[in-house]
Amino acid sequence: MLERLNQAMEHIESHLDQPIDVAELARIAVTSEYHFRRLFSALAGIPLSEYIRRRRLTVAGAEVLAGERTLMDVATRYGYGSGEAFARAFRAVHGVGPGEARRTGAALRSQPRMSFRLVIEGSGSMRYRIAEKPAFRVVGRKARVPLVHEGVNQAIADFVRGIGPETLGRMAALSDQEPEGIVGVSDRLDPSRAEGTGLDYYHGVVTGADAPEGLDVLAVPAGTWAVFESSGPFPRALQHLWRDVFTQWFPSNPYRSRPGPEILRVGPVQDRTEADAELWIPVERTSV
Repeated sequence: MLERLNQAMEHIESHLDQPIDVAELARIAVTSEYHFRRLFSALAGIPLSEYIRRRRLTVAGAEVLAGERTLMDVATRYGYGSGEAFARAFRAVHGVGPGEARRTGAALRSQPRMSFRLVIEGSGSMRYRIAEKPAFRVVGRKARVPLVHEGVNQAIADFVRGIGPETLGRMAALSDQEPEGIVGVSDRLDPSRAEGTGLDYYHGVVTGADAPEGLDVLAVPAGTWAVFESSGPFPRALQHLWRDVFTQWFPSNPYRSRPGPEILRVGPVQDRTEADAELWIPVERTSV
């Protein structure tokens, strides 16, 4: 898997002055475009689109300083339709406009080329199981919130705090299958997984029952799920679990992520610091 990812990275490098088709990158990596985007952001720590933009403006910066092409020629070569658009993008990355950089020989910022390699850390193992589920519903309350990678998601905390005990009781009574009890469900995430992008968050239950009036419903089709167990500091251990699933588990197992909601069931938080949890990720088996 890592070898194929690095072949995709080489393709990016050889096409920085051309349109880059993410579907072609996924084909090189022998996976789906959906999974490729998510795997890249987990491994690299930045969205794929942002990495490509930074690499383009890194090599464009070198050409600006070299002075062999006009600024408009450099802009056009790297996909910018106007000098103004190129100048805005250049300044956003380098902190200085291309004209000023050329006149003064200013120091520019560089996005290094990325490649992936396997690093073995510790001797721990991930606890997981594969579950097949028929179609079900998530019934509860929904809010559009920003994605937060580290620390408490205050938007979710405030949203949950505003759900009254009577509503929570109505939800809990509907739970009739795994994962049991009140769960947090994340759906319609931005493919980039960038900090601050939006997602639909449901606080509710997994059920086969019809939803009572006043509650939101998410219909989920039948499919395969990888279920991961976690114990540790709340919420850091849960956020690191998602990272570890994509950086360690997927590259080592014959599965890839598929579109669908992610479900998190958290047990009682002990002393407000420790918690046990299950993370349900929709997956499909790969053919290679």
